Amino acid sequence: MNQHPETMAITAGRPSLTPDGALNPPVVLTSTFHAGGEIGYGRYGNQTWSALEDAIGALEGGPTLVFSSGMAAISAVFSILPVGAPVVASNQGYSGVMVLLNSFHESGRLEVRFVDVLDTQSVIDAMDGAALVWLESPTNPGLDVADLTTLIGAAKKLGIGVGVDNTFATPLVQTPLSMGADIVMHSVTKFLSGHSDVLMGSLSTNDPALLKRLHDARSFNGSIPGPFESWLALRGLRTFPLRFYKSQENAQGLVAKLGSHPKITRVRYPGFGAIISFEVDGTAEQTQKVCESSKLIAHATSLGGVESLWERRRRWPMESASVPEQLIRLSVGCEHIDDLWNDINLALASI
Repeated sequence: MNQHPETMAITAGRPSLTPDGALNPPVVLTSTFHAGGEIGYGRYGNQTWSALEDAIGALEGGPTLVFSSGMAAISAVFSILPVGAPVVASNQGYSGVMVLLNSFHESGRLEVRFVDVLDTQSVIDAMDGAALVWLESPTNPGLDVADLTTLIGAAKKLGIGVGVDNTFATPLVQTPLSMGADIVMHSVTKFLSGHSDVLMGSLSTNDPALLKRLHDARSFNGSIPGPFESWLALRGLRTFPLRFYKSQENAQGLVAKLGSHPKITRVRYPGFGAIISFEVDGTAEQTQKVCESSKLIAHATSLGGVESLWERRRRWPMESASVPEQLIRLSVGCEHIDDLWNDINLALASI
């Protein structure tokens, strides 16, 4: 039976229906399994992981593996590429990925071709001879939106693999596997788990051979998640659509208010999702003071939780130089919008 994602988030990954059977999957705390089964050893699988993987896979439309973090998942993808393989990637994206790709490029581990994802033709031109196109859309923190349908289609015509970081948009907005992508990645830490208490990543793919290679990369690089963290993530996933839609509603309500505020020079918002980036009319120090002056919005890195968070992204030395010093990334939570706006107003009044 075909189900809507709101239903799948609640129903997927449940144990089989049996009299007096548990409604929820258990936390399986073991490193060792009796011989004769499919798992064999605790580094190769766990029943709690499997329940979460089934739930994420139902939402993204493909078999899924969970990892110890989003960066562990991304690293697994790059680890299966041959040395020197050409990779096309955004010139502005999540800072951890940018650091990793720059280090790979400088060391010769990969040949990274950095592109502006807003310039569709230049991305296509850079694909010649590439092994992988890695797309992040919307980008973090600039919120640039790539033409995924066109770019994925162009890559597939050339026989090039495509990976998409779907953390910001989530499967409630877009499902890249249905567009032809080979891999969809999530920082499960963010919207899927949604409570700022779990570090985890995931990879989804409809290619059985690719799934096996990624499974081996997880197993032999040791980038496995903990069973309890997996259980927490699955528990959070049950309310993912409710949280996401409420946060998105709040974000859409705040965008117009931010755009008319005299101390804000630019608002970046793709029209969907719960992340807003905006630029303050002031110095880097004044922008930092805004973030430090909030009483409700937490001054912290990360995003996608029930609580609102913000930060000046350039406070991190590894953030891309293309990100303005005055840019604040706001992850909008589920609080009342009036309380959020009052807090933003008071923080901006501090400068």
